[in-house]
Amino acid sequence: MPERVAVVDIGTNSTRLLVADVASDERLTELERRAKVTRLGDGLERTGVLDDAAMARVFATLAEYRGRIDAHGAQRTVGVLTSAVRDAANGATFTAGVRDRYGIDARTIGGDEEARLTFLGATSERPPDDATPTVVIDIGGGSTEIVAGIGHDATFHVSTQLGVVRHTERHLATDPPTHPELDALAADVRATIEREVPPEVRTSTRAAVAVAGTATSLGTIDLNLDRHVGAAVHGHQVPLATCREILEKLASLTDAERRNVRGLHPDRAPTIVAGLVILVEALEAFSLDSIEVSDHDILRGTALAEVRRARAAGAPAQTRP
Repeated sequence: MPERVAVVDIGTNSTRLLVADVASDERLTELERRAKVTRLGDGLERTGVLDDAAMARVFATLAEYRGRIDAHGAQRTVGVLTSAVRDAANGATFTAGVRDRYGIDARTIGGDEEARLTFLGATSERPPDDATPTVVIDIGGGSTEIVAGIGHDATFHVSTQLGVVRHTERHLATDPPTHPELDALAADVRATIEREVPPEVRTSTRAAVAVAGTATSLGTIDLNLDRHVGAAVHGHQVPLATCREILEKLASLTDAERRNVRGLHPDRAPTIVAGLVILVEALEAFSLDSIEVSDHDILRGTALAEVRRARAAGAPAQTRP
């Protein structure tokens, strides 16, 4: 019998939900997926703590998600909290609130585990004997996971301090951003990747997959869709030249103007420029000329890993506290 699992991903910029059935052969059937830009990391770069208003936005979203989880009758509900919560002085208190208020098995995961789960999610549908050296790029609000591997096996991973919220706050003070601000952002990203990803990893990689909001927004804009449609965006290839063109266009607009760009959710307008700079610089660092957009990421990876763990331990289904 399939096991029904719910996964909540609480990131620096967004809070997302996946409810899915996982079969004994690990085929995953999505029942519901939701995402809301909650900006948990607002001001974190400056203050070092999670803001009360930001935490309240996440809690309101979790209350909504808890209702959907209960409606689906999920047997397990797990939450993964990433960069913002790792970095914040009050992160442990926030995690406890998520667990106690909403009955979610919430845990703050390290960058290494975040990378492993992301790679598992992004490659889960690929043939295990696919020998193409591939890098998975997960651009988040406070960190970017870069994971290289072959088939379903990661051989290198690093969690960098590159993030769309973090680097927007650090570099982009003007609306629209100036060329010197964009150049400084790009130089920061380039130096970080060159420092943290060994040359032999960058030169041996032959394909790139990008997951999360920056990538899916890029695919939605390139396909000229009104809104993100997972089935259409998943697997879409975007040439590097097109990535540069979309970046140049969005960087030339004010925040208010970007909110009206077809295919870009208005809540992502403040941070999409930083996200695309990170993506372009990553492709250039790996000498790759296109990116595959994937709708499968840490949500899927966590669902698979949770069911594997529970089955190995013979754990009974959860009951909500």
